[in-house]
Amino acid sequence: MSEQTPKKKIVIIGGGIAGMACAILLNRQGFEVVVCEREVSCPTRGNAFLMHAEGLAILKSLRKSGSQLPLPGQPIDTFSLKRQDNTEIKHLKMDLWQSIKRRDAVEYLYNSLPQSLVKSGRQFSHFIQQKDQVIAAVFENQEVEYGDLFIGADGARSMVRQALYGPTLFSPVEVREVVGTAFSPELVKNNSRTFRKFLSGKQGISFGFIPTSDEELVWFMQYDVRLYQPENEEGESLKKMCRTLLAGFPDVVDQILSNSDFSNAYLWHACDFDVLPSFHRSNVVLIGDAAHLALPFTSAGTTDALADAHILSKFLSQHADVETAFNAFYEERHEAIEEHLKLGRELKDNFLHVAEYELDDIQIPLIANQSTQRQPIKPAPKIHLQYFTDPVCSTCWTIQPQLRKLRMEYGDYLQINYCMGGLLPSWVNYDKGKIKNSQDAYEYWKSLANTYDMPVNPDVWKNDPLPSSYPPAIAFKAAQMQDIDKAVIYLRRLSELLFLKSINITDSSILLAEAFEAGLDVARFKRDLQGKAEISFEKDIELVRTLGITTLPTFIFSTGPDDSITLKGFQSYDVLEGTLKQLVPDLPKKVSTPSPESVFQKFKTLTTKEFAFLMDLELISALTQLQIMEMDGLVTQQAIYGSEQMWQWENQLSS
Repeated sequence: MSEQTPKKKIVIIGGGIAGMACAILLNRQGFEVVVCEREVSCPTRGNAFLMHAEGLAILKSLRKSGSQLPLPGQPIDTFSLKRQDNTEIKHLKMDLWQSIKRRDAVEYLYNSLPQSLVKSGRQFSHFIQQKDQVIAAVFENQEVEYGDLFIGADGARSMVRQALYGPTLFSPVEVREVVGTAFSPELVKNNSRTFRKFLSGKQGISFGFIPTSDEELVWFMQYDVRLYQPENEEGESLKKMCRTLLAGFPDVVDQILSNSDFSNAYLWHACDFDVLPSFHRSNVVLIGDAAHLALPFTSAGTTDALADAHILSKFLSQHADVETAFNAFYEERHEAIEEHLKLGRELKDNFLHVAEYELDDIQIPLIANQSTQRQPIKPAPKIHLQYFTDPVCSTCWTIQPQLRKLRMEYGDYLQINYCMGGLLPSWVNYDKGKIKNSQDAYEYWKSLANTYDMPVNPDVWKNDPLPSSYPPAIAFKAAQMQDIDKAVIYLRRLSELLFLKSINITDSSILLAEAFEAGLDVARFKRDLQGKAEISFEKDIELVRTLGITTLPTFIFSTGPDDSITLKGFQSYDVLEGTLKQLVPDLPKKVSTPSPESVFQKFKTLTTKEFAFLMDLELISALTQLQIMEMDGLVTQQAIYGSEQMWQWENQLSS
């Protein structure tokens, strides 16, 4: 805490995740804290939620010093969205997500705060004010808690929010959600680490589930309120409704319902409200669902609550003036909250009008990045690069260090368009210089290791020669249609398999598996692979013919239709950089030496020689640095060919 900041007593109203997280952080910073919770015991209402790495990192930081208590929950690494008839809409890799039972999360937090600071059985009634300041909170049990600052963390139906702003104007309830748990080790085993969701293709009904332990899973059914009115919100009535609305859904849905105790199920009335003009009045501030409420489609609520606690505690420790701290908190958070609110409403519209949407237009009901840091605005690209390449082109592989350095130092001003060159249609009548068959390719690749800095394993041309480069090239176009950044990652993954591990990348199962690992939607990838991607690839081949391109790689740098420079084949970095400077003499360059961590965060995998090149290090110095990073758990290495190594960034959140 700042030396200018006097010790303040902070009263937190609400002992859920937002309130407890804030209490732990403020207590560590030297504030006097008391948590007032309406329940008479640890509040655990709510079954489970999904949380991404940012929220998990905050949760991990709240653990009591020296405690070995593991993070609660189960890792989730796959998301599958299907129609009611089992047609797959989305199939994605989920990096660094975890399903957590609410009870486990709250108990985890309660273990990190002295229990003497938590006062239970306190249902908020009203504030006592003196002039323009709140001096005490009064509870329905007639207890009174005096303080200097007050934090409302009492949830969606916040009485603190009502005390500050009057009755909340909630959006109409158009979707309700039944939530329950099912005990079935077999179902958990068959759906391990997977978030599955089924969506009706005709009306607003969906069913989803996530495993929360080795034996239990949490499920939910969302439905358009116009479709069914239950007799009441008790177990048997909810069971009857679920059975009625979910008739015709896949067998796994019936199995889950059959293994559920509906006496523990409950019904959420999903609604939200517009972002408040401020999260505070005077010396009272709101956090979590009390401050902002989004519809449940985004899976953002719990992480938003943790982010609120983290940011608010930071500003309270930095600013002696409470008004300044509260204003900084709102400024930091409200834009992200507005985005989550907007997305929740868009997802609700998707859900209620599902029959009107094409498969590719259905949005993913997850927010992966809750970052409170605003991303800098990137400058407009000054140079366009038309890059002609091919997944089987060995020169395109050996020039990777130069291209990666170009992206690292000038990427903000360089727009790269990847075009497939169609290097190997088939071996029938193939004649490219010295290479006429797979044996020639083997001999040529074998010679590359002594010529260039990138390792090349030629064995694929002996053991399992590729019949064509077209399948992986078309697969790249399918990836490119989804996300260019992920497509570049995808191409790199295919290159590593081919050039480092000597694996035939024309195999359809490999193409699909690598699409998943690159973060692409495999369901869409499959749809595009046999249609749109083939058309896109044919357009690339036609462009190659039109421009008379016979050498790969070919680079066409341009700043406009009348100002371009073409380079063919392998190029040194000096030539590539000099070409940029020739087109734009004052083109800015990132001159500071990058940190090893920043290089891996950008590229994820690097060969030893690539790392040395990007860091401007001698090979032995680069290897030493990498071995140190390995000992620190930042990277892992794998032998790839001979004595060569590839290094992978390890960004998994440890327990």
